[in-house]
Order: sequence, then structure tokens, then C-alpha cells
Amino acid sequence: MAARTDLFTSPDYYLLDELLTDEQKLIRETVRNYVKKEISPIIEDYAQRAEFPQHIVKQLGELGCFGPTIPVEYGGGGLDYISYGLMMQELERGDSGVRSTASVQGSLVMFPIYQYGSEEQRRKFLPKLASGEWLGCFGLTEPNHGSDPGSMLSHFKDAGDYVILNGSKMWISNAPYAQVAVVWAKNEQGEIHGLILERGMEGFSTPETHNKWSLRASATGELVFDNVKVPKENILPNVKGLKGPLSCLTKARYGIAWGAIGAAMDCYDTALRYSKERIQFGRPIGSFQLQQKKLAEMITEITKAQLLNWRLGVLMNEGKATPQQVSMAKRNACEAAAKICRDARQILGGMGITGEYPVMRHMMNLESVITYEGTHDIHLLITGMDITGFNAFR
Repeated sequence: MAARTDLFTSPDYYLLDELLTDEQKLIRETVRNYVKKEISPIIEDYAQRAEFPQHIVKQLGELGCFGPTIPVEYGGGGLDYISYGLMMQELERGDSGVRSTASVQGSLVMFPIYQYGSEEQRRKFLPKLASGEWLGCFGLTEPNHGSDPGSMLSHFKDAGDYVILNGSKMWISNAPYAQVAVVWAKNEQGEIHGLILERGMEGFSTPETHNKWSLRASATGELVFDNVKVPKENILPNVKGLKGPLSCLTKARYGIAWGAIGAAMDCYDTALRYSKERIQFGRPIGSFQLQQKKLAEMITEITKAQLLNWRLGVLMNEGKATPQQVSMAKRNACEAAAKICRDARQILGGMGITGEYPVMRHMMNLESVITYEGTHDIHLLITGMDITGFNAFR
């Protein structure tokens, strides 16, 4: 497949750039240029072949996309949350799978080790994860327990200097190539703890998940634990219960809220350009009312989501953001992006289903993004419980 020239121009209808610092804009520009140069020309080919472009892991590390909010002393970027959001927006503008790789590494692997790990664990794992020398994954979802992680079956028992872990996890991004896995399992008392597993531990395997129609350029797999001996120094000492994994998911969902709008921006930009160039009935299709309606609604929803994400970023920086606010932003972005991608596909007509344009790939990817890190319905109920005080989960 011929490499695509990336002509992306970012929409900013409400002049949000005036709310960003020079540093934030520079960070966004750096990641945007990387995506244009390194991701866009190759991603359609990798997605068509359902292959993960492993070489980008080192590139993302060098670019500072792994753990950008982690302190510099551990290899992170020491950046604020708006910078982090902009990085995720630009990566997902390239491809949801690329952003997933970075989200998992930073929010689901590095964050819990930094937040809940020992100083020894931080020093051992974080610099190598930050640089991209090591790839990490996060094991919470199980074959029979997705939205209800508290019912997980993975468990470990004490055996002296180590524990013995049994169970399995499913739908794990990065798993087939990860050197490190942060896994959540129950002890003999039924309490949930985080354990750091390392590739090569006997009984630990990561079979790849095949036949996906979504996130095809991202590596997905299982984590299987068959009497794995995990040294006790690999247990995260400073958290127990669901608070640990759920706090990680809040960080990841924040990145997704920005990322999904990146995909929407790419589809909008593609459809807008196409509508000006495609001639039917003697004039550009962008001059017809129904196409203008689609484009006007797209830019409206993008602008609303940009404002929501920016405000959430300010709250994150101030330490005021609630998990419920993050849920709203994640759900809003996914819903808006999915509709924008579908409308963009219609504007492109038959060309919209080909790999010559990014729209169909974004559409398929967003079907996963809408579901992972909390499904669309679960996030709706999180908001519902927050405003009514009634728990509809049980």
C-alpha cells in the first residue's frame, strides 16, 4: 500500500490555543510532527496486516510519551496534565492503537509503580519503562469479569519469600510484547493487591489475541498464570483493594478523553478537505446543505469536547478532578468521536471504506475505545450515581 501523505490541519473553532502555554503548544507540535512523519505513512499497512509496529516503542520513549506526568528523577517528563492530554490527542489522531500503547505504559503500568510501589520498585522499573527499553501491560480484566473487577478469580497464596499466583487475564493491550505486567489478584483473605510480573517467570505466558476487527495495529493478548512464583518484593506495598486499579483507570480514562477527540479531529479534517475537492452535479459536495450539516455538527461536537477536556485538565492539575468527572469526559469523547467518524465515512462515500483514507480504521478502533476502560453504559451509570446518590450497579 502506498504511504499516505498526512495533510492534517487541527481544528480550533473557539481559539482554545489562547488558553494553552507556549510549552503545551510546543509539546503538541512535537508529537504532531512525529505522527505525521513516522505513524501516518505506515499505519494503514500495519492495520491491514493486523501487525503491531514494535519499532515505535523506542520512538515513543524517546519522544517522552511514556509517563509524561511521572517525575523526571524516575525517567518521566514531569509535565502537567494538559500536556499529557495533548500528547494523547495527537497520538490517537494517528491511531488509537498507538495511543493505547502509550496510555497503558504511562497510566496503567508506570503510575501504579510510582504511586504505590516501593522506592526499589520505582528505581528498577520506571526508567526502563519511560525510555521504551521495556514495554509494560496491565492485568485487571478477566474472561468472566470485565465491568465487575471485584469478582476477579486470579489469586495468590503465601509461600515464604514469594507468593504463588494462579488465574488469567484477557483483552490486555501490549501483552504479547511486554517485559513487565502489573497484575491485580486476590490474596488468601480475598484482598486485591498489585503484583509486578516479569517476562521469563516460570508459568507466566502471554498468548496473542487474533482475528480482531478493531485496534488491528495494537498488540492484544492474554496473561496466563500457572503457579507463577512472584517474589514478595514484587508486590506493590502501598495499596490494597479496588482503589489501586481503579485509580490507574481514572488516569487512563483521562488520556482517552483527549485521545478519542484526536481521532474525531482526523476524520473531520479528512471529510472537510474531501468535501471541497469532490465534485458531484457540477459543484463541490461541500456546497450542499446536507454535507454542511454533517460538517457543522462535527466541528460543534469537537469544540464542546475540546472545552470539556481542557477544563478537566485544569482540574487535574489542581488536584480537584473527580473520577466521576473523568468518566463524563471519556464517555462524551467516545460518543462524539464515533458519530463524527461515521458521518465522515458517509461524506467520503465508497472511498471512506478504503485504506486510502483513515476514516474506517478510526471507526473500527473507536468501537474498542468506547468499550475499554469502562464501557459506555458503565460510565453513564457512574454519572447517574454521582448526581442521584443511587447505585444502579447492584
